[in-house]
Order: sequence, then C-alpha cells, then structure tokens
Amino acid sequence: MLSRRRTFTLFVVLCLGHILLISAQVQSGQGRSVLHASAFGAVAAVQGGSAAVTRGAGGIWSHYFALVGVSRENEGLRARVLSLEGELQAERARTAETAALEEALSLKRSVIAPTLAARVIAGSPVPGTMTVTIDRGTSDGVTMNMAVISGSGVVGRIIGPITSHAAQVQLLIGRSANTGAMVEKTGDAGLAAGGFADGMLRFELLSSAATLAKGDRIVTSGQDGIYPRGFVIGQVNEIIGAGKAREIAIAPAVNFSHIDVVLVVLSRPAAEPAATPTPTPPAKGAGR
Repeated sequence: MLSRRRTFTLFVVLCLGHILLISAQVQSGQGRSVLHASAFGAVAAVQGGSAAVTRGAGGIWSHYFALVGVSRENEGLRARVLSLEGELQAERARTAETAALEEALSLKRSVIAPTLAARVIAGSPVPGTMTVTIDRGTSDGVTMNMAVISGSGVVGRIIGPITSHAAQVQLLIGRSANTGAMVEKTGDAGLAAGGFADGMLRFELLSSAATLAKGDRIVTSGQDGIYPRGFVIGQVNEIIGAGKAREIAIAPAVNFSHIDVVLVVLSRPAAEPAATPTPTPPAKGAGR
C-alpha cells in the first residue's frame, strides 16, 4: 500500500516536471516562454493586490492627515475671525470716540476763548433732572457758570457741586436753564429757555415785531455773561400763533441723548450791554 502511494507521488512529480519543461520551451505570443509569462502574471497579480492594499491604506492615512490638517486650519481661521471681530468692535469704538474728539477739537480751533476738553462720565441719578457729570474740576480751572459746548452747539453750564476732578453740568434743555439768544440772520434777541417735556427749547422775550421763519438758526447773544456770542443753540422748529401770543419752539442743535466729549469754556465773557437809544441833542433855542 505504501509502495503504491510512493509510485503515484513519483508519477505526479514526473508529470509536473514534464509540463514545466514543455512550458519553458513553448513561446508565448510576446516572445516569452509560457512559464515565464505565467510566473510574471502570478507575481503581478500578487503585486497588484499588495499595491491596491498599500494605496488604500496610504489613501486612508493621507485623507486622515488631510482632514486633521483642515480641521486645525479651520480652528485657526475661526480664532482669527473672532480676533478680527473683536478688533473691529474696538476699532469702531475708537473711531466713534475719535470722531467726537475731532469734532470738539475742530470747534476748539474756532473758539477765541480758551477751552478744556472733558469727558462725560455720568448722568443724573435724579429722574427728570437734566444734568451730566464731567471728569474736570477745580484742579483744571473749572468754576461755576462756565459755558459747556460741543461740536454741534451749546450743551449747558457748570453748576455745583464741583470737586477737584469732577463737575456737574446743567443741560440747556433742563428745568430753569436758559441763555441769551438771537436770530442769526436778523440779530433780534430774546431768551432760549428749557424745561419742556417735548425736549424743545422755547424762544421767549422776543419782540412781537421780530420776523423769523421755520428753519432759522438761533445762536447765543452773549448778553447773559455765560455763553460767548454766536454759539449755535438750534433752529426754529415750529411757530404757533402770532404777535405777543406766538410760541416759538427751537430744536436743539445738540443731541442730548448722546454726549461723550464736551468743551468747557474757561473764561466767561463780559455781558454785552443791551442796545440803548442814542440821546437826542437838545434843539437850538430849547429852554429859553
């Protein structure tokens, strides 16, 4: 039994050897032996499979690292965007502040009296009281009844209390606040008074013979000894009635709901005397 198996195995080996010998001698269509072509095909198949696996693994890793890189880049971009948004908000705040300062400084160049820039640091805690607090006081030369202005026009005047580094400002639209005023184009004078619920000023003590129209600009007259002459108060917004009974509303030039930077006029002007009639010389022969 054992000898038969050996004989059969020898027979199979001889057959395979014979086939390989014939394959080595037979040429393929490409001028190569069939054995060489078969071996190359088998090896190529194995290499192709290995390459596919390698490419697949390499592609997975490259995509993985690419995704990791993109993720990190996105995180960096998000951080940069947030940083730029913060810088933009800060720049907007600085721009608004610079514009207010430039406006104040531009007005300062046109004012003859010396002025002092001040920042509004607080409003009034008392409801209905139109006052603000500025960061300048006695150590800066600030005293009672100094005029406070902005790039738009008249803001108000200094009232008590005043400390070394702070002072209270009564806004022109507040109760009991007023200033000498005149119609810019005609010079007709009166009084601009505050304290009205609509936020407008009222042009009072104006001669009934004075002519004015809606849109006329109203400026300080300088007759109160507080506000220098020619500062803008506002413009005529409405005229109701006629003659002595007419009511004239003035829209303030200053936006009192948003005041950041102001100028304190450090010297108070001498009150300009009201015009007095020129005495008429006596006629010749009078009193005889």
